[in-house]
Amino acid sequence: MANIKSQKKRNRQNVVRRERNKTVTSDLKTAVNKVQAAAEAGESTEELVRQAQRKIDIATSKGIIHKKTADRKKSRLAKLTSS
Repeated sequence: MANIKSQKKRNRQNVVRRERNKTVTSDLKTAVNKVQAAAEAGESTEELVRQAQRKIDIATSKGIIHKKTADRKKSRLAKLTSS
């Protein structure tokens, strides 16, 4: 544990941010997995893809995932659903 006051505060902030980021990341993974499951089952994926892309955009705007990571995920979703 740190002795410096500012580092103690930074550690507290990191805990709060980690929990916040974990929920967004978890929602993102769930949305992508739903699209993949629907595509494998041959069901309609249009609405699921829209929701997943929206969650990807939200995670990107909050700085949780990198922009290029978001682009890659969206591209793979589009490729998965187009075939």
